[in-house]
Amino acid sequence: MERGQLVPDDLTIQVVKERTAQDDCKDGYILDGFPRTPAQAQSLEKLAAEQGNDIIAVLIDVPLELLEKRMTGRRNCPVCNEIYNIYFKPPRNDNVCDLHPEAQLEQRADDNAETVRARLATYDEQTRPLIEYYKAASLLHTVDGTREPEAIYDDIVRILPQINAA
Repeated sequence: MERGQLVPDDLTIQVVKERTAQDDCKDGYILDGFPRTPAQAQSLEKLAAEQGNDIIAVLIDVPLELLEKRMTGRRNCPVCNEIYNIYFKPPRNDNVCDLHPEAQLEQRADDNAETVRARLATYDEQTRPLIEYYKAASLLHTVDGTREPEAIYDDIVRILPQINAA
């Protein structure tokens, strides 16, 4: 992960299988960041069939340049975990938490420019084919991820029938 590469499929699939077998997933679940490859998607299809679940794929579409800024710009307060972004939500004072002025903001080790670029290259190489996979299966719904989080959330709620029925 620190090099921006994906966790091996067999380990990822085993973790997903164990987690989704728990009681709180018996009526369905939402996965974020999985599957990432067509091979993982095929494994998920088998798992979903065993569990009696349907698959709905949602792509939150964001240009790679914007994703890079979102990731490399992230900073968090070590005291309260408030999240900032030097490009989009900067603190009032450079690299200092607004709520805890004694706290220097921290950047996750995997949010440095080199690792982020590697993660995005890995995404483009290994995950982008998944978009075509789900399009071909008529399971893909695309949401504009450049908007405010509330608008993105509203679109996702409209897509997922289980949430609409609740």
